[in-house]
Amino acid sequence: MFFSRKPAALPTRDTALPGRTKPIPTAAAHFVNGRPIQAEAPAGYETAVFGLGCFWGAERIFWKTRGVWLTRVGYAGGITPNPTYDEVCSGQTGHTEIVEVIFNPAEVSFADLMKLFLESHDPTQGMRQGNDVGTQYRSALYFTTPEQERTAREMITAYNAELSANGHRAPVTTEVGPRPGVFLAEDYHQQYLAKNPNGYCGIGGTGVSCPLPPVQAG
Repeated sequence: MFFSRKPAALPTRDTALPGRTKPIPTAAAHFVNGRPIQAEAPAGYETAVFGLGCFWGAERIFWKTRGVWLTRVGYAGGITPNPTYDEVCSGQTGHTEIVEVIFNPAEVSFADLMKLFLESHDPTQGMRQGNDVGTQYRSALYFTTPEQERTAREMITAYNAELSANGHRAPVTTEVGPRPGVFLAEDYHQQYLAKNPNGYCGIGGTGVSCPLPPVQAG
């Protein structure tokens, strides 16, 4: 890695790297389904952004999920515009590695994706995920609708209770906020584990199930 030391705290606007005005090059098409990597969500579809550690393994979890139309990996929640992977890994951009997911809510609900998200990593670890240490591995959920925000916060509260009941003392540290600017990662990161089936995947959950919220009467 180009940067050998990773600060444990997020940078400020005064200390963050300057970045650049133009996006870094990325893939043209999704390696698995062939759709344009920068496609807009079709009418009636939704978008949500999940950060759950190294985005290589995280993306595969979502592209394999029924009802997910497109996935793409990138960087979000930071300060530096159009960062590179090495810059994000330095801890000096403020970004976390994310998967942006476009999905058909008629086939998979946001609550289903939120459950998958919470169960697929350990959201109590702060600025790390397992052996992957650094601010770019922090847990994050960036919503795009008020309904997503409400569901996310309700499910995190419920999951905290489940974790506590199962002996986990640390509370969920997932960063929750509206979708910020998302900067797509370089070509080779997109659908990395489809291109490299034996590649590294540091994703692992707590083993505790997250309850789904009750279905609201329409």
